[in-house]
Formats: sequence, C-alpha cells, structure tokens
Amino acid sequence: MTAGGRAGPKLRIRSQKVLWRGWSTFTRYVFDLRRRDGSSDTLTREVLDYGNAVCVLPVDPVRGTVILVRQFRLPAHLNGRDGVLMEACAGLIEDGEAPEAAAVREAEEELGYRLHDLVRVADAFVSPGAITERMIYFTARYSAGDRMSAGGGDAHEGEDIELVELTLDDAFAGIAEGMIADAKTIILLQSVKLAALAGAG
Repeated sequence: MTAGGRAGPKLRIRSQKVLWRGWSTFTRYVFDLRRRDGSSDTLTREVLDYGNAVCVLPVDPVRGTVILVRQFRLPAHLNGRDGVLMEACAGLIEDGEAPEAAAVREAEEELGYRLHDLVRVADAFVSPGAITERMIYFTARYSAGDRMSAGGGDAHEGEDIELVELTLDDAFAGIAEGMIADAKTIILLQSVKLAALAGAG
C-alpha cells in the first residue's frame, strides 16, 4: 500500500533522457502506467529535480509577530505579478543534512536570527505534476534578543533578501488581501492559526 491508502500504480519506465543539467536536472521520461481499470498507457513527462527543501516560520508568541522575507522571484514576475514576494524563510537541504539543521542554517543566513523549539508541521510535495521536490515545513520560536546578524542571505548566490516583521493579524490579513501569495507561507501561517485555535479550545 502507498501513503495514500491504496495499492500503488504498476509502472515501467521505458526510457529517460536528461534534457538539461545545471543547478537542477530536467529529464524526459517515457513510461508505461497501468490504470485502476486494468488498461495501460504509455506516457511522456518532463520532470525537474533540484533536491528537497525546508521552510521555517519564526513566531514570537509574546509579541504576536512573525518574520518573513521579501525578495524578487522571476517566475512570479513572468506569471503576472511584479515578482516581489513575501515568503517564509526557505532553502535547499544540503547532502547529508538533517532537515532541522537546514532550517536553522537558513534562518541564520537569511534572517540573522537564532531559532528555538522547532516544530515540524508537514512534509509535502510542492508541485508533484512536474517537480520531484518535497518541502519540510517548520515553525519555530524567536525573540528580539535572538538577533545574531543583519541576515539578508548570500549575495554570491544572487540573494537580496529584506526582512519583514509582521504581527500575526497583519500576516493573516495579507493572505486575504493577496499581499502574501506564496503557498508555503500560507501553509505555515494557517498552521499557526490552527494551533492557536486548538489551544484556545
């Protein structure tokens, strides 16, 4: 059985061809897939692989604030926005690195904060129709005294990251108003809201 609760598909990969390899790998697969009714199709799909990632939302429960980052994203620009998105801190997991360690490292690099009490919220595929990436989602606790540096990311990797501290109320309003339009950030903010509701109940 699969994690989805039923038997997985019968799959046979006929061929795979790397179309491009750089920061990521883009591969064309030709495969046979047996459907639930017993029939079979030969399908072709292009798949992008650049590893797995983490994201983390720091929350100050005393002041009721969170820290996000603001940065330019070319794909968002190409799909109808100005390209500047407000997001949770995120980054790729390095080879052999535990997800928790990756989340702490990314927070120190991008945010300049030391985080505490990481809570693993979810482990989910980001866009399973075309990308192999799994994102592991965390929340964590921070306070003003945990500031270590200015943050801002790695300029050598082209990062130009601005820190944004918001109240939780403003962040939730930002989702409704379209100011926050990044899926991982919405998932993490909603998880904080659900945890608060569960605690209140």
